[in-house]
Amino acid sequence: MSFNDKIAEDLKNAMKEKDQVRTSCLRMLKTSLKNKQIEKGRELKDEEIQAIISSLVRKNKEAIKEFRDGDREDLALKEEEEIRIFLEYLPQQLSQEEIEKTLREIISELSATDPKDLGKVMKVAMARMVGQVQGKEVNEIARKLLN
Repeated sequence: MSFNDKIAEDLKNAMKEKDQVRTSCLRMLKTSLKNKQIEKGRELKDEEIQAIISSLVRKNKEAIKEFRDGDREDLALKEEEEIRIFLEYLPQQLSQEEIEKTLREIISELSATDPKDLGKVMKVAMARMVGQVQGKEVNEIARKLLN
């Protein structure tokens, strides 16, 4: 079963169960996927779908920070629930320790020594850990390791 089919099936089940948060979240995801599919002019590959889901997770995390800064805990909790739903469609996310271990291996392989090599390290790291990490987190850890 493809990602699109699974999302459509889960949306149908959420609507039957009258789960408003899940229904809303999956509709948003389907819309994002459809827009990207129209933009590309073809069916999306699973990796592309995972990238879109990761993007939505990143946007939700940014929204959570903004809502908490604005003292809107109710909206922050709603965004956290959406993240939990999106994460169901991504591979298991790596812990900070696992990311650091992988980055150390990559830095060693590339013989990277200073912050100028960050671009090379990030390119390899994001290809190796696709869908399992957020780029911002990898970037922060890589910068720390290269300094």
